Amino acid sequence: MKWLKIRRLFFKWWPLTVIFLVWSTFFWKFIFQGWLPIPADTIVGMYHPWRDIIWNNFTQGVPFKNFLITDPVRQQFPWRQLVINAFKKGRIPWWNSYSLTGTPLLANFQSAPFYIFNILLFLFSFKVAWGWLILLQPLLAAVFLYFYLRQLKLAQSASLLGSLAFAFSGFSVSWLEWGTILHSVLWLPLLLLSIEKIVSNFRKPKFSIFNLQFLKWNLIFIFSLVQSFFAGHLQVFFYVAGFSFIYLLGKLFQLKRGRFRFALVIIFGLFLFGLITALQWWPTWQFIKLSARGVDQADWQKLGWFLPWQNLVQFFAPDFFGNPATLNYWGVWNYAEFVGFVGVMPLLFVFWAVFKRLDKKVVFFFVLALIVLSFALPTPWAKLPYQWGWPFISTSQPTRLLFLVDFCLAVLAALGLDAFLRRKRGFAPVVLLLAVYGFLWLFVLSAARIWPGAVWVNHLFVSRRNLILPTSLALVGSILAVCFQRGQRISEYGHLFRNFKNLILPMILLLVTFDLLRFGWKFTPFVRQEWLFPETETIKFLQKDRSVFRVMSVDRRLLPPNFAVAYKLQTIDGYDPLYLQRYGELMAALERGRPDISPPFGFNRIITPQNYQSRLVNLLNVKYVLSLT
Repeated sequence: MKWLKIRRLFFKWWPLTVIFLVWSTFFWKFIFQGWLPIPADTIVGMYHPWRDIIWNNFTQGVPFKNFLITDPVRQQFPWRQLVINAFKKGRIPWWNSYSLTGTPLLANFQSAPFYIFNILLFLFSFKVAWGWLILLQPLLAAVFLYFYLRQLKLAQSASLLGSLAFAFSGFSVSWLEWGTILHSVLWLPLLLLSIEKIVSNFRKPKFSIFNLQFLKWNLIFIFSLVQSFFAGHLQVFFYVAGFSFIYLLGKLFQLKRGRFRFALVIIFGLFLFGLITALQWWPTWQFIKLSARGVDQADWQKLGWFLPWQNLVQFFAPDFFGNPATLNYWGVWNYAEFVGFVGVMPLLFVFWAVFKRLDKKVVFFFVLALIVLSFALPTPWAKLPYQWGWPFISTSQPTRLLFLVDFCLAVLAALGLDAFLRRKRGFAPVVLLLAVYGFLWLFVLSAARIWPGAVWVNHLFVSRRNLILPTSLALVGSILAVCFQRGQRISEYGHLFRNFKNLILPMILLLVTFDLLRFGWKFTPFVRQEWLFPETETIKFLQKDRSVFRVMSVDRRLLPPNFAVAYKLQTIDGYDPLYLQRYGELMAALERGRPDISPPFGFNRIITPQNYQSRLVNLLNVKYVLSLT
């Protein structure tokens, strides 16, 4: 009897076991070696004074893995550390006195002072706890999506495929080490699950508003929305909330009775959300009004603000234009904003869903994916908010919408595999997938003859090399799919493998796991703990001075903005999308050497004044000037 119970439990929960194994495999360097998932190798490998020291016998400087992702050590890590230290001392973290001659901390939003998983940062050493904060993101995203897909009545293996495709998608891997963006994203599947549960309880004949299940899932909905907001990325939360609201409206219109009561329940929940989150949104709103957010931001008309049309190829071959981690990226800046890869096999099952299971769920997620994608691309309607200067939206880069596209593709892949397992036969999805890769090979092999004078043709050797693996996976996956449909039998392996079809599904899941882990490992750095803000002689010298003073660097390679926060040194520079407009005007006058405070200031979130001869430097109490000469 005990064995039977264990067997039943295994068959019920085996997908969660697989999720846990894949997750722990991806993060094995942290779990078993203690290496941190944060790009601290850029600290000791890119910047002075750390670069001047020999670390682990690297006499020519530490070889950093990915120069593209420096923000986690320049913003998120030092800000969160400052917040937690303030809370530990019994203070509310209103103010950051170490950057920009003093600037709001709680109100800058990305410091995420009220996020639920900050509790980890209180329980463990900060470096280790930060690692677990990063690790939780793909694990919870996968688990929440798995339960949502099961609520849609999909097969276990189909739900598992969708969960892995979303948790380790291109967007997830690209923004993994920020510790804010994915924490906002991971609550989306739980929000949709809670909506499904609320609606299913609401439809019961003897419905009561005091039903425990109904109340429980309402609370989960409010809690998920609150935590997505508190996680620390306002733009991504805006997309999560918008998507959830659209989903909620769809469910509302499907109800045959009680729409008004259902709407009242949701409105009450949103009221509670606004009340709880006022701790964060009120000071942030005040800060936004005083900031230079709308004055000195990146030009939306520049190439790379929207997802370039040619970068759609990264859904099929993520490294078609190279990869910053291998220093051969030759596409439009920046790689992390454009990679919407969810895996080769999941794409096959996306096609399967569209061709072989065109039900309401498939139509909803497919159409929504296309609409969202159209607002990330440089389409005429995507440009309207920027042309008209809509508040908040006009200063936000639309490529972050890719996480919604990835989410829809992951759900579609699960729907497609579910249809595949239900004997929805056909060869159109296989032919289409192979045709896409065939076209890409035709392009890279013939482009030099068609455009002989084009400079970009010289980079296509990178594209050819990086097409080999996804094409191979597409071929192997297509063969497996065809074999599964044909039901070919292999008898020579004995009774355990008599039916080849029993092996195909595990092989498909293994292919997906290999594909996504390989892609993720290539991009994601894991570093030694001692590389995360180590001390140097220069740092020690400045820390010994107990007087009140500020530091100024005249070279961006030397003590870059916000690094001084980790050492509690006050500087006049800083890196924050919400820096105060009045301070930007002061720094503009300082740099220009004249009383000219007219915009644009030329800082674009990163203020690094270098005119140390200005009299304003004395006014700002600068005592030490750092220079490489």
